[in-house]
Amino acid sequence: MVQIFVTGGTFDKKYNYINGELYFKDTHLPQMLDLGRCTLDIDVKTLMMVDSLEMTDADREIIVHNCRRSTYDNILITHGTDRIVETAKYLAAAHIEGKTIVLTGAMVPYAFGTSSDGFFNLGSALAFAQTLPPGVYVVMNGRYFHWNNVQKNKKTGFFEEL
Repeated sequence: MVQIFVTGGTFDKKYNYINGELYFKDTHLPQMLDLGRCTLDIDVKTLMMVDSLEMTDADREIIVHNCRRSTYDNILITHGTDRIVETAKYLAAAHIEGKTIVLTGAMVPYAFGTSSDGFFNLGSALAFAQTLPPGVYVVMNGRYFHWNNVQKNKKTGFFEEL
């Protein structure tokens, strides 16, 4: 059983073909889970749809509150990659005991189709959320990282250990 909390980020952005801007509408998660033929018991809840560059500590407090309230021990959070490490640190500081919390995102929106890493990151994050011991992790590019040992390499676009 996995709880998924949606917070926005590039993962869920859509492309406006008229003005070329990215924007939010609805999450792609249910469609992605269907396409992936996922048979897990999953509860998807949208907490917010924000770009992580605009995420505030008040938004992070909403995430913490929902993680604490969740009856699931395995939690996956979709998140923008620019501030994903900050939110992971915030969650770790909240000391949510007994739960495995995995944050993941995408560098390219899922709406862009096969060029997006979102589908792969979602599958990896679901697997890690079920198998890692309790704690807070960032999952990107098929790898998991402890919340305090990860950074986004802004030159390569990959996440790496510190």
